[in-house]
Amino acid sequence: MRLLIVAVGQRVPDWAQTAYDDYAKRFPPELKVELKAVKTEPRGSKTLETLYAAERERIEAAIPRGTRVVVLDERGTSLTTKALAERLQGWQLGGDDVALVIGGPDGLEPAFRQSAHERIRLSDLTLPHAMVRVLLIEQLYRAWSVNAGHPYHRE
Repeated sequence: MRLLIVAVGQRVPDWAQTAYDDYAKRFPPELKVELKAVKTEPRGSKTLETLYAAERERIEAAIPRGTRVVVLDERGTSLTTKALAERLQGWQLGGDDVALVIGGPDGLEPAFRQSAHERIRLSDLTLPHAMVRVLLIEQLYRAWSVNAGHPYHRE
Protein backbone atom coordinates (compact mmCIF):
# COMPACT_ATOMS: atom_id res chain seq x y z
CA MET A 1 0.00 0.00 0.00
CA ARG A 2 1.11 3.53 -0.70
CA LEU A 3 0.22 6.72 1.15
CA LEU A 4 0.42 9.70 -1.16
CA ILE A 5 0.45 13.13 0.45
CA VAL A 6 -0.65 15.71 -2.11
CA ALA A 7 0.12 19.21 -0.84
CA VAL A 8 -0.65 22.45 -2.63
CA GLY A 9 2.48 24.61 -2.37
CA GLN A 10 6.01 23.76 -3.37
CA ARG A 11 8.32 25.56 -0.97
CA VAL A 12 8.52 24.83 2.71
CA PRO A 13 11.12 26.02 5.24
CA ASP A 14 14.17 23.80 5.70
CA TRP A 15 13.09 22.82 9.22
CA ALA A 16 9.78 21.49 7.89
CA GLN A 17 11.40 19.53 5.08
CA THR A 18 13.94 18.05 7.51
CA ALA A 19 11.18 17.00 9.93
CA TYR A 20 9.05 15.59 7.11
CA ASP A 21 11.99 13.60 5.70
CA ASP A 22 12.84 12.23 9.15
CA TYR A 23 9.37 10.73 9.60
CA ALA A 24 9.04 9.58 5.98
CA LYS A 25 12.15 7.41 6.22
CA ARG A 26 10.80 5.60 9.31
CA PHE A 27 7.97 3.83 7.48
CA PRO A 28 8.44 0.15 6.65
CA PRO A 29 8.83 -0.94 3.00
CA GLU A 30 5.27 -2.34 2.88
CA LEU A 31 3.84 1.11 3.63
CA LYS A 32 5.39 3.55 1.22
CA VAL A 33 4.86 7.27 1.77
CA GLU A 34 5.29 9.73 -1.07
CA LEU A 35 4.88 13.50 -1.19
CA LYS A 36 3.66 15.25 -4.32
CA ALA A 37 3.81 19.03 -4.13
CA VAL A 38 1.30 20.76 -6.38
CA LYS A 39 1.87 24.28 -7.65
CA THR A 40 -0.14 27.00 -5.96
CA GLU A 41 -2.10 29.08 -8.46
CA PRO A 42 -0.80 32.68 -8.44
CA ARG A 43 -3.36 34.82 -6.61
CA GLY A 44 -3.26 38.14 -8.51
CA SER A 45 -6.71 39.37 -9.50
CA LYS A 46 -8.23 35.95 -10.16
CA THR A 47 -11.54 34.89 -8.68
CA LEU A 48 -11.64 32.27 -5.96
CA GLU A 49 -13.46 29.91 -8.33
CA THR A 50 -10.64 30.27 -10.91
CA LEU A 51 -8.02 29.55 -8.25
CA TYR A 52 -9.92 26.52 -6.97
CA ALA A 53 -10.37 25.13 -10.50
CA ALA A 54 -6.69 25.46 -11.39
CA GLU A 55 -5.51 23.85 -8.17
CA ARG A 56 -8.12 21.09 -8.39
CA GLU A 57 -6.90 20.21 -11.88
CA ARG A 58 -3.32 19.90 -10.60
CA ILE A 59 -4.39 17.88 -7.56
CA GLU A 60 -6.43 15.44 -9.65
CA ALA A 61 -3.51 15.05 -12.10
CA ALA A 62 -1.27 14.07 -9.16
CA ILE A 63 -3.60 11.34 -7.89
CA PRO A 64 -3.58 8.02 -9.78
CA ARG A 65 -6.95 6.53 -10.72
CA GLY A 66 -8.37 4.09 -8.19
CA THR A 67 -6.74 5.88 -5.26
CA ARG A 68 -8.83 6.56 -2.16
CA VAL A 69 -8.99 10.33 -1.63
CA VAL A 70 -8.92 11.73 1.90
CA VAL A 71 -8.93 15.52 2.22
CA LEU A 72 -7.77 17.50 5.21
CA ASP A 73 -10.56 19.90 6.02
CA GLU A 74 -11.29 22.00 9.08
CA ARG A 75 -14.90 20.75 8.87
CA GLY A 76 -13.83 17.11 8.58
CA THR A 77 -14.06 14.34 11.14
CA SER A 78 -11.91 14.81 14.21
CA LEU A 79 -9.86 11.70 14.98
CA THR A 80 -7.88 10.51 17.96
CA THR A 81 -4.57 8.79 17.31
CA LYS A 82 -6.22 5.40 17.96
CA ALA A 83 -9.02 6.22 15.52
CA LEU A 84 -6.47 7.24 12.88
CA ALA A 85 -4.64 3.97 13.51
CA GLU A 86 -7.91 2.10 12.90
CA ARG A 87 -8.47 4.06 9.67
CA LEU A 88 -4.93 3.31 8.52
CA GLN A 89 -5.43 -0.38 9.25
CA GLY A 90 -8.70 -0.34 7.30
CA TRP A 91 -7.01 1.37 4.35
CA GLN A 92 -4.24 -1.22 4.41
CA LEU A 93 -6.70 -4.11 4.54
CA GLY A 94 -8.67 -2.54 1.69
CA GLY A 95 -5.52 -2.66 -0.42
CA ASP A 96 -6.05 0.64 -2.23
CA ASP A 97 -3.52 3.40 -2.25
CA VAL A 98 -4.61 6.48 -0.28
CA ALA A 99 -4.05 10.12 -1.21
CA LEU A 100 -4.22 12.60 1.66
CA VAL A 101 -4.78 16.08 0.24
CA ILE A 102 -3.64 19.33 1.85
CA GLY A 103 -5.21 22.38 0.23
CA GLY A 104 -3.66 25.70 -0.67
CA PRO A 105 -3.93 29.08 1.09
CA ASP A 106 -7.66 29.23 0.32
CA GLY A 107 -8.32 25.58 1.03
CA LEU A 108 -9.86 23.14 -1.43
CA GLU A 109 -12.66 23.60 -3.90
CA PRO A 110 -15.94 22.76 -2.08
CA ALA A 111 -17.06 20.26 -4.75
CA PHE A 112 -13.68 18.48 -4.56
CA ARG A 113 -13.94 18.30 -0.77
CA GLN A 114 -17.43 16.80 -1.06
CA SER A 115 -16.37 14.25 -3.68
CA ALA A 116 -13.57 12.87 -1.50
CA HIS A 117 -14.03 9.47 0.11
CA GLU A 118 -13.28 10.97 3.52
CA ARG A 119 -12.73 14.34 5.16
CA ILE A 120 -10.61 14.53 8.29
CA ARG A 121 -9.17 17.36 10.31
CA LEU A 122 -5.92 17.49 12.19
CA SER A 123 -6.80 20.33 14.53
CA ASP A 124 -9.37 22.94 15.40
CA LEU A 125 -6.58 25.47 14.94
CA THR A 126 -5.56 27.02 11.64
CA LEU A 127 -2.03 25.80 10.93
CA PRO A 128 0.65 26.87 8.44
CA HIS A 129 0.89 24.48 5.50
CA ALA A 130 4.48 23.48 6.29
CA MET A 131 3.43 22.50 9.79
CA VAL A 132 0.47 20.52 8.45
CA ARG A 133 2.83 18.40 6.34
CA VAL A 134 4.94 17.63 9.39
CA LEU A 135 1.96 17.03 11.67
CA LEU A 136 0.29 14.75 9.13
CA ILE A 137 3.32 12.55 8.49
CA GLU A 138 4.05 12.34 12.22
CA GLN A 139 0.48 11.27 12.95
CA LEU A 140 0.55 8.70 10.14
CA TYR A 141 3.78 7.31 11.56
CA ARG A 142 2.27 7.29 15.04
CA ALA A 143 -0.82 5.45 13.71
CA TRP A 144 1.43 2.89 12.02
CA SER A 145 3.38 2.45 15.28
CA VAL A 146 0.15 1.80 17.21
CA ASN A 147 -0.87 -0.90 14.73
CA ALA A 148 2.61 -2.44 14.66
CA GLY A 149 2.91 -2.54 18.45
CA HIS A 150 5.95 -0.27 18.20
CA PRO A 151 6.74 1.64 21.42
CA TYR A 152 6.72 5.09 19.74
CA HIS A 153 3.16 5.83 20.91
CA ARG A 154 2.47 5.80 24.63
CA GLU A 155 -0.81 6.18 26.45
